[in-house]
Amino acid sequence: MSKILSFDYGTVRTGLAETDDLKMMAFSLDTVPTKEIFSYLNNYLKNNQVDLFVVGEPKQMNGLESESEVYIKEFIKKLKTTYHIPIVRFDERFTSKMAFDTMIASGIGKKKRQNKGLVDKISATIILQGYLDSL
Repeated sequence: MSKILSFDYGTVRTGLAETDDLKMMAFSLDTVPTKEIFSYLNNYLKNNQVDLFVVGEPKQMNGLESESEVYIKEFIKKLKTTYHIPIVRFDERFTSKMAFDTMIASGIGKKKRQNKGLVDKISATIILQGYLDSL
């Protein structure tokens, strides 16, 4: 069975989420230092078949590209040439806020909510579940 993998790309950290084998639900996977993302993916893809990458698309409130889009486009270019797996973009506006609200609702303590890596992988999960729900 194959999965879909999503990315909440950042210049420092990248949050990752994956689907179940039926591609119905998204699950948090990991937060990886961005400089190590391709090494991480190489290891992940040795043990998992992935049909699709979903990369978060940060936009400003007016719908224009965010400043980080320049870095994300470079990341996507390298993803395409390295793995030849189809890539779709999915709007990631408000995912960090939603991730933070999710942590509060699930009872995660204040100290643990300050962990930005946790926010990143929850954001990647929200991006992926949003994509799945849109299908």
